Amino acid sequence: MKQNTTAKPTLSKGKLATIVAILLGLAAAALLWSGHRWPGHDHGGEVAKQADSYTCPMHPQIIQDRPGSCPICGMDLIKIEQTPPTGAKDKVDEPSPPADRAILFYRNPMTPSITSPVPAKDEMGMDYIPVYSDETPPATNQDKAPLADGVGLTDLATVRVGEEAIKLSGVQTAIARQETVQRTVRTVGLVVADETRVRHIHTKVNGWIETLATNFTGQAVREGTPLLSLYSPELLTSQQEFVAARQAAAKMEASNTPEVMAMASQLVQAARQRLSLFDVPTAAIERLDKGGAPQRAVTLEAPISGFVTAKGVYEGQQVAPGMELFTITDLSQVWIEADLYEYEASQVKIGQEATLSLSYEPNATLKGQVAYVFPYLATESRTLKVRFNFPNPELKLKPQMYADVTLAIDQAPGVSIPDSAVIDSGLRQVVFVETVPGTFEPRQVKIGVRGEGKVRVVAGVSAGDLVVIKANFLLDSESRLRAAINKAIGGGGK
Repeated sequence: MKQNTTAKPTLSKGKLATIVAILLGLAAAALLWSGHRWPGHDHGGEVAKQADSYTCPMHPQIIQDRPGSCPICGMDLIKIEQTPPTGAKDKVDEPSPPADRAILFYRNPMTPSITSPVPAKDEMGMDYIPVYSDETPPATNQDKAPLADGVGLTDLATVRVGEEAIKLSGVQTAIARQETVQRTVRTVGLVVADETRVRHIHTKVNGWIETLATNFTGQAVREGTPLLSLYSPELLTSQQEFVAARQAAAKMEASNTPEVMAMASQLVQAARQRLSLFDVPTAAIERLDKGGAPQRAVTLEAPISGFVTAKGVYEGQQVAPGMELFTITDLSQVWIEADLYEYEASQVKIGQEATLSLSYEPNATLKGQVAYVFPYLATESRTLKVRFNFPNPELKLKPQMYADVTLAIDQAPGVSIPDSAVIDSGLRQVVFVETVPGTFEPRQVKIGVRGEGKVRVVAGVSAGDLVVIKANFLLDSESRLRAAINKAIGGGGK
């Protein structure tokens, strides 16, 4: 049997040499490729330097390529530290102070009372701020601002500000002056009629109303104008007696007896007085004295000028003694009754001048005086009622109207400063005084009367001192910061 065998292919020497040459070429190319240096790569094997970036410590989403301020909170942006390559030695960039400035310590940017002798970061990653020797001069007596009672302000320190910083911050000062400051009290008063100018009209005899010259409530009357005509048998008899007495006296004038003449004169005088007491007008009595005949109805006249505020009779009505016919009120002068608090009313004196204004006519003002201060308080409101007298020539003030009353009280002379200069915490009042240009000293003061945008200073400021009236809250913040730094220096830091 014949056995089949397959022959294995073999490479010739020429082909083998070609393959070896190709492999050697690829190896050389790979070696050259790995040794090629591309632009931008560190030839020394170090990490390529990247551009600096800055971010806000409170708002990390804010990232800029240059230093600046956060557009949200205004804080200074801090540099983002680049992550060093693995194995690289960690290093904290420490600021190198100028040769002529020595760093005393480092303080927490958010809490100045926390300090460190070496550079550090707070819990939010913010760098501690270096404090240089020229920023915190040794504490002096001025740095402990005096209170009015002699106790020092330990939480405030004197602030020194450059001229450019003063302009940028808007710090302004004013001179403390010796002048009078008065406190103004404003209250709402109710217009009421002056009780001394109210007149009730009564009849003193029995009779009947013949006619009414005044027919409605609110009608204006003038003194001497007719109110009504009254028929009264008693008045008619009194007129007849007066006429008879006058005629008898005329006949007795021819008598030479003084006693008879005196008796006749007395009878005439008694008859005249009787008519006058019955409110018969003087003009009617004079007419009878000149020979006139008695009138059936007697006209009664208005005793004062004013307005009829009450009317209780009609034509034909029978009247009796003591019956009220009319009430006439003179409104040429009125009362204003206003309520003041206890501490305000204690300064009010009778005769003080007051000013009145109306809400519907702000340009019109009236001058009046305090007429009476009630001797008791209203238990519900704990206020004291004060009565003012105000003239009312044009009758602008009507009873039951409301009016604004202004009263100046506590007029006391002394040293005054603008009200805006005082920083009032509720427990104390502090002002900043510019002792020398650019140096502001905090002082606790005692204040008195406030009014007209000014305040009287009882102690702490003298006349002629320059007090800060604008941007004093910025100085207050800086003063507290300086005091905290001084305290940290004194305590040796943490």
